[in-house]
Amino acid sequence: MAVTLNTAIETIINNVPQIGFEIVPLENALGKIAAQNCFAQYYLPKFDNSAMDGYATRFEEAGKTLRITDTIFAGDDKEIILKENECVKIMTGAKIPENCTAVIPFEDAMLCNDNEVTLPKNIKQNQHIRYIGEDIQLGSPILQTGQTINFSKITLLASQGITHLKVYKKPKVVVFASGEELKLHYEKIESYQIYNSNTPTLIARCQEFNCDVDFIGQAQDTVESLKISIQNALGADLIITTGGVSVGEADFTKEAFDALGFETLFEGILIKPGKPTIFGKINTTLILNLPGNPLACGLIFELFGTLLLQKLKGSSEFYPHFIVGKINETLKNKAGRITIIPGYFDGEYFAPSAKRSPGMVNVLTHCNSMIVLDENVEQLKKDKKVKILPINWAFFNNELKDFLTYE
Repeated sequence: MAVTLNTAIETIINNVPQIGFEIVPLENALGKIAAQNCFAQYYLPKFDNSAMDGYATRFEEAGKTLRITDTIFAGDDKEIILKENECVKIMTGAKIPENCTAVIPFEDAMLCNDNEVTLPKNIKQNQHIRYIGEDIQLGSPILQTGQTINFSKITLLASQGITHLKVYKKPKVVVFASGEELKLHYEKIESYQIYNSNTPTLIARCQEFNCDVDFIGQAQDTVESLKISIQNALGADLIITTGGVSVGEADFTKEAFDALGFETLFEGILIKPGKPTIFGKINTTLILNLPGNPLACGLIFELFGTLLLQKLKGSSEFYPHFIVGKINETLKNKAGRITIIPGYFDGEYFAPSAKRSPGMVNVLTHCNSMIVLDENVEQLKKDKKVKILPINWAFFNNELKDFLTYE
């Protein structure tokens, strides 16, 4: 029996096992998912320092002519106490004197001679001083389990002298093709045959999600051939296939999976396009069987497959996120089932794709997002606010939000 959208999402989330972890150098951590919490081991800044090249002084000396007694460079460890009518030259990042309460940029002061400088009258207390811990406090969290390690996280970790990290291993995904009526893109085809576009699409999309992906070829349309392919893939975390789940005489995929102990977690989703989607497992290997129609396959993967990959990677952010925009035209829809509408979002308006037949290939090439209509939506008027889900950029959340668009 087909399940609701939310049931499908929760079934996927609740059946993804915890993946293993590994220790990697910080330089190799980009794009991986943290498997540990990290906390600041140092204040940042580590000490009170100058934000400018200038003169370190006391706020009370505003407007005076002061004697320059020393120069402090970044990296110097000088212990200086400023006396009345005295200041020191200081460089950006240098440790300020203990009683310094202002730094005057060189260009804001008037140099009288090599040893004296006149300060401006309009000095602000604490100006151009970076105080200890104002950026990062000692012990504050800088990385949490489940977060994606991007360039900014590496910046934080490097600032704390962290050299190695515990991260989740990349999920291993196996994709194989079935259906002898389809030919792989590197094969010669006859006039009555077509190329398989689903398999290369899924391989590329899984690679974009930083998974290890293996393609193990195309099975013949026999139960035995399909069983061999499945058995060869069972060491993976996830197997993805398309088509072969209808009741046609040549659709043997489901029979082959069942013969190997396939446990069905759901069979069909109350959604269009893409109702014939099956999710299950054999032992610890998850299996996602997507519709054979290319557009239906692509849209269902964007809504459910990407969520599955995020969870498999160990990410704490896996639920679909959305941006609120407006629809650029009145859209009519046949109510009765949740409907995925692909389109293009320009930052303000969502333009539904004019073509969206489930069997089409040349649709998602021109789309960067989609909206998902509630089953009761018959019409969305122009300028109606809609919840836009991205397709070709990662945009996930750690909370399940209602991303359906209503009338």
